[in-house]
Amino acid sequence: MLFEAVSTPSHSFHRGLFLLLATITLGWSIAGGAVFLFLGAWPVFGFVGIESLLALGLVMLHHRRAGRAREVLRLADGRLTLRRTDARGRLTEASMDAYWAQVEWTEREGLALVQRGQRMRIGAYLSEAEAAELAGELRQALAAYRRPFFDNPQL
Repeated sequence: MLFEAVSTPSHSFHRGLFLLLATITLGWSIAGGAVFLFLGAWPVFGFVGIESLLALGLVMLHHRRAGRAREVLRLADGRLTLRRTDARGRLTEASMDAYWAQVEWTEREGLALVQRGQRMRIGAYLSEAEAAELAGELRQALAAYRRPFFDNPQL
């Protein structure tokens, strides 16, 4: 394997932030439900709690599913292979001949691999700076693949 790059979506929502969100959400629902309880609309108290728990459950589900998403770009055995896994766990794979592949990066279109009219968009989870860095490294890896170094002392 000559080159491998793995990109995943950024996850800034860690356990401490979830606990803070849960505390604020549940505290707000208890306070809001208590107002309805004192006004005599006691059935609303239960619905407010159920809505809050449902919202927190959906946030946890989204965070768990988003953790599965990833993109792996690999240069090995003369092939440039892109394996993309989405948040639902579905895997798609595309491949092209590494010798003819070209790296294109523009601010408008993003990062892509192009070969004879076939265009494969890569780096969906990367920022502009990270995409530019990946483009440079991938160009270097493809150049090294096209110009192999033969270390033969007899020559």
